[in-house]
Amino acid sequence: MSQMIDVFKQEYDKAIDHYKEEIDKIRAGKAIPAMIEDVLVESYGTKTPIKQLASISVPEPTMLVVEPWDKSILKDIERGLSKANLDMSISVSDNVVRVQVQAPTEDKRKALVKILHDKREDSRVSIRQIRDKARKDTEQRELNKEIGEDDKFDLFKKIDDMTKEKNQIIEEMTDKKEKEIMTV
Repeated sequence: MSQMIDVFKQEYDKAIDHYKEEIDKIRAGKAIPAMIEDVLVESYGTKTPIKQLASISVPEPTMLVVEPWDKSILKDIERGLSKANLDMSISVSDNVVRVQVQAPTEDKRKALVKILHDKREDSRVSIRQIRDKARKDTEQRELNKEIGEDDKFDLFKKIDDMTKEKNQIIEEMTDKKEKEIMTV
């Protein structure tokens, strides 16, 4: 029975991790590598994410420095970042690409919060789908006489408690990110 809970706990955790990755990409005026690490760069005849071509560091709160492992693709990285249309200032100097993050305007911050809330709702839907799948699996196990009715209700309670816990985590992450976005 606990193996079943562990399987669904892993699914819940994957949903939470995915949400964290998604909200890390929302820029709040502070520079974070997740903002650009998945930008595709045309190099060596193929499109490759920056994170596979270079190291990304944050020397200042509003600046990212991209240092390619192969200096010959410096211009390719600059071109890829420019094409990504990220509202950032991009410059090349000393074998690195410097990306200056602009502080978002009030309207932009409100739009980012709306995007954040949309992502939160998508994540909550994922959590509910996992819960529904776990409940159906539990009911099927009872029908197959693998577990008794008391075990079924115990599992339902554990599943519901886990769902509430994961939704609370999502809310806390959302509140923290919203404060970060709205802070000037």
